[in-house]
Amino acid sequence: MFLFESIPWQSWVMWFVVLGALIALNEVTRRWKWAGIAFFVALPLVLTVFVWPSTAGEGSSTGTWFHWVKVYSALAGCLGFILLRYVDKLSKNRWMLLFPALILAVNIGEAVIRDFQVAGLQGMHDGVFMVGGVWNYMNGVAGILNALTICGWMGIFVSRDRSKDMIWPDMMWFWIVAYDLWNFAYVYNCVGDHAFYAGAALLISCTIPAFFIKKGAWLQHRAHTLALWMMFTMAVPTFVSSSSFAVASSHDTTALFVVSALSLVVNVAVAVYQVRVIVTRRRNPLREELFTHLPQYREVVEANAPTTAAVGVPAVGPSPTPVHA
Repeated sequence: MFLFESIPWQSWVMWFVVLGALIALNEVTRRWKWAGIAFFVALPLVLTVFVWPSTAGEGSSTGTWFHWVKVYSALAGCLGFILLRYVDKLSKNRWMLLFPALILAVNIGEAVIRDFQVAGLQGMHDGVFMVGGVWNYMNGVAGILNALTICGWMGIFVSRDRSKDMIWPDMMWFWIVAYDLWNFAYVYNCVGDHAFYAGAALLISCTIPAFFIKKGAWLQHRAHTLALWMMFTMAVPTFVSSSSFAVASSHDTTALFVVSALSLVVNVAVAVYQVRVIVTRRRNPLREELFTHLPQYREVVEANAPTTAAVGVPAVGPSPTPVHA
């Protein structure tokens, strides 16, 4: 079982170039407000009027409804997060804190719908080779579980450092891993010939910063890197489909099944663990953060909170949850 056909050396080199470029541009756009506005407001306006109508039209591998919806929903997330980070009143508004969770759930929902749609497709559709099957339904269920296990948005706050990052302490590493596996399976199932870059490199480009550069800001990293990648591929769709750097999926049914099965198993495990935490610790996921007892939660809060109480809780947000020692 192989995920991809042969991967030439130049594609491996380009894979690391893409990974490095996304990480670097994410750092630029998160550290400087002007850069975020330039990349996620001004640039998309130019591309929408002068570039995408001709490069991402009918017949293009990025000309489907999904790609158009995805790029604008990713950009909407980036813009919303910029407002939350730099408009002080919004970061303290309970309804605004719900926005990151909603935009994330919408993005997952878009992909789930597409997975179910592709389940009945075979051969070339919209410039992409499809091999639909039970794996699409398996991963669609994994995506639903991934959306249902989004939690702790009421604890989101803006970091105290100069970059003013959007910090989500309750978004734990195991949920991020479950998301990555689900999203890779989605890309592999539905846009398989894009998965070498749009699956692996893109997902790793936001996971590395979340684990090693700016912990607690995964969703911000994800929105930035996704928007950057979508804008690029809609402008240059041949990069992932027919250039010398393109890498084709093997379209192997065993590989499709295994990738989606892994996604489903891990997301079931996360859901079971979350239910266990809710029951044993008597937490209300609609009103409270769930993982305040974990050391990773405390680490993120103590490193980023604008002001901290004696127990290490941020003094922003509508109703911060105490962190028990």
